[in-house]
Amino acid sequence: MEPEEPGQLKPSPAASVARSALARQCRFEFFRGSGPGGQHRNKVETGVRVHHLPTGLKAQASERRSREQNRAEALKRLAALLERRLRRRRPRIPTSKPAAVKEKETEAKRRQARKKVSRRGDGLE
Repeated sequence: MEPEEPGQLKPSPAASVARSALARQCRFEFFRGSGPGGQHRNKVETGVRVHHLPTGLKAQASERRSREQNRAEALKRLAALLERRLRRRRPRIPTSKPAAVKEKETEAKRRQARKKVSRRGDGLE
């Protein structure tokens, strides 16, 4: 076993079980990453793209040199996308305008109407 890095949390066993269950519902695609990095990046297919088959969601990771680390990161991103998709939005509480605001709006409409009537004229010239 590798020594644990300070400041890094160890994933819980439940999280690893959930990730493995999620991985069974996915199709993995490996690709070569683009951008700087030279031979390390251009020669080896370490980038990972994950397709979640039931929902059609996709996530990818290509930041690391290790395919396995990228695979874990892509699964983590996919899990976050699924969680965000399943989160229920709180219903909006309908509000009504205060009486003073309604009166102010009504007065503004009356003022505008008077202005238009005064422009109209009688039509007798």
